[in-house]
Amino acid sequence: MSDHNGSAPPSSSTLQAADAAYNAGDWTTAGRLCAQVLAAEADNADALNLLGIIRAQSRLPLEAVELLKKAAAARPDSATVHNNYGNVLRDLARNAEAVDSFDRALQIQPSYPEALCNRGSALQALGRIDEALRSYDEALRLRPGYVDAHYNRGVALQDLGRFEEAAQSYGRALKLQPTFAEAHYNTGNVLFELKRFEEALKSFDSALRIRDSFAEAHNNRGNALLDLGRLQEALRSYERALQILPNLANAHNNRGNALSLLKRPQEALASYERTLSLDPDFPWVRGARLYAKLLLCNWDGIDAAVQDLIARVALAKRATRPFTVLALSDDPSLHRRVAEMSASTAELAPRPLAAPPKRPRSPRIIIGYYSADYQNHATANLMAELFELHDRRHFEIIGFSYGSPTHDPMRQRLLGAFDRFVEVRSNSDREIAQLSRELKVDIAVDLKGFTQDSRPGVFAHRAAPIQVNYLGYPGTVGGEHMDYIVADRTLIPPQHRQHYSEHVIYLPNSYQANDRKRPLPTEHPTRADLGLPQSGFVFCSFNSCYKITPAIFDSWMRILQQVKHSILWLLTDSGAAAGALRREAARRGVSADRLVFAPQLPLARHLARYRVADLFLDTFPCGGHTTASDALWVGLPVVTRLGDSFAARVAASLLTAIGLPELITSSAAQYEALAVELATDPLRLAAVRTKLDLNRPTAPLFDTPRFTRDLEQGYVLVYERYLAGLAPEDTIVP
Repeated sequence: MSDHNGSAPPSSSTLQAADAAYNAGDWTTAGRLCAQVLAAEADNADALNLLGIIRAQSRLPLEAVELLKKAAAARPDSATVHNNYGNVLRDLARNAEAVDSFDRALQIQPSYPEALCNRGSALQALGRIDEALRSYDEALRLRPGYVDAHYNRGVALQDLGRFEEAAQSYGRALKLQPTFAEAHYNTGNVLFELKRFEEALKSFDSALRIRDSFAEAHNNRGNALLDLGRLQEALRSYERALQILPNLANAHNNRGNALSLLKRPQEALASYERTLSLDPDFPWVRGARLYAKLLLCNWDGIDAAVQDLIARVALAKRATRPFTVLALSDDPSLHRRVAEMSASTAELAPRPLAAPPKRPRSPRIIIGYYSADYQNHATANLMAELFELHDRRHFEIIGFSYGSPTHDPMRQRLLGAFDRFVEVRSNSDREIAQLSRELKVDIAVDLKGFTQDSRPGVFAHRAAPIQVNYLGYPGTVGGEHMDYIVADRTLIPPQHRQHYSEHVIYLPNSYQANDRKRPLPTEHPTRADLGLPQSGFVFCSFNSCYKITPAIFDSWMRILQQVKHSILWLLTDSGAAAGALRREAARRGVSADRLVFAPQLPLARHLARYRVADLFLDTFPCGGHTTASDALWVGLPVVTRLGDSFAARVAASLLTAIGLPELITSSAAQYEALAVELATDPLRLAAVRTKLDLNRPTAPLFDTPRFTRDLEQGYVLVYERYLAGLAPEDTIVP
């Protein structure tokens, strides 16, 4: 803020007229009169000061800074002039010089609240936030009702991650000036960071009642609605922001995110492309754009886009979130680089909690499982029985839930499976970590990794002395905050070990938990019921469309060409994806009617239709995980291609654990040859099916009690290592 009234009243009538014109808002006349004075008296400090202020407020900072520099030289004992000079230096981002100028003003006039407040903002721009806070506090000591100082103090506290205190400072500013739209907006931002989404929404609404043209407030209001699951309302907020500021890249990106969650990938793709046209380096959006294309099976230009993405990652650009690259590349070193970039954003969270103090041995090891998916979801469908079977003599099990509340049967089952179930959706990452410590969690198990609704910040704050990455995300999370990953020797062989930042808990069989209570189908749908032809071999792949790459589709088409009258049965509700795949089949010389598309169904009915298929073809490089397990559970053989990355080795892990390693191939040619051989040799396929039926009740894959004991032994081994004061290391469960 600038001040021109602190100097002595000018004796010149011209300066008096200039001053009157300025106060009346006639800057043109005021500037002309100041110029007249300076033409006669080049070092007139009052004229230099006032004209400098006018030029600064007219957004001509380079002219302003020269005028105010001369004013400060002409009136070195004027605190007002030094304050004004500091303001213009700050506007030019010459913040260190600005601090010097404010310090000079304060040497002359120590009780100068404006200079203290302005000094605070310059210090804040330099990253010297603790010093900035002291300046704001001193300004407020001198003038408790100073709105700008309360507001700026809130911004400083927000930068430090002290969100509760920031909200209090904004609240004090608003008590003094209820129509301060920016203070309402920033209150919403800190409440959003604290995961208090309903309160954040009210603050954004307050800002917009004052100024409906506040595009950023509409945008961030959309973010709050998105996290509340109110997707259509969020979309409308983003679109309102874009009506006001059509080139607001952030709002285009957020609109794409809302459309993705609404399962409208074609429109999401357009939003992401618009984001990139406005800001080619906008964080993460290139990966989001590619993911939308994969969901649509829109492969135009995809090879070049993937290579561009990989090149950007090599330059340490935040081009994609980790989940997308699982389907794009089988390079585990790339997966690790992308994970490390995402992890660093969580680890840079302000004010991380101090390392937890060393804890003595617990009577029972307390395991915390953290997820947003305690409902009818793939993770819960695999893990429910594990939670129930944990040995309560030696373990206490706590579920931390940060997903939207649901009331389906799986949720009810899980509520009874944990010793304690804690709803933490409305808690900040820091609060969840603090609560975990208060509950004395010994081992925190992250079941989300980098999947939707994940909360890596919880683990960056150290929720427990031992932290484990398990099941939800098929790969490394790349962060120093995660100690272990649960795997097996198929998933992470020695030659791939360097691609994982975590130490490995090696289970003796498959890493995957399974639920024996998962229903075996009682329905027996016919081909006609499912829209399949009455005859011909049925290949199926019920993996999500985003896992279907051009290369694996090429393999499938070559298989269909070699197996006469066969069909490929795929899973999608997207007419756009189905149409694209039919067109791609025709381009490869395969009739489009040999592709049949199945809709999404409830789990029991979905499992029942597996029995109508003859052979499951896995995708590559991101293969089937729960889908492959489901197929094996109901007796459908799975042919997989083994890759290098975790995501490309899960089905191989499952097949090894159920005693069918002969269904694992190591190249596209082997994969295609095995699929054709099984489809054209009924006796061999029947033998595989028989072996699967015989192994299913006894093999390790579906032996949940055995799996639970193995995992518990892994927990015990890493816990004993912690108690002994030893650093984490790879741990083999015998």
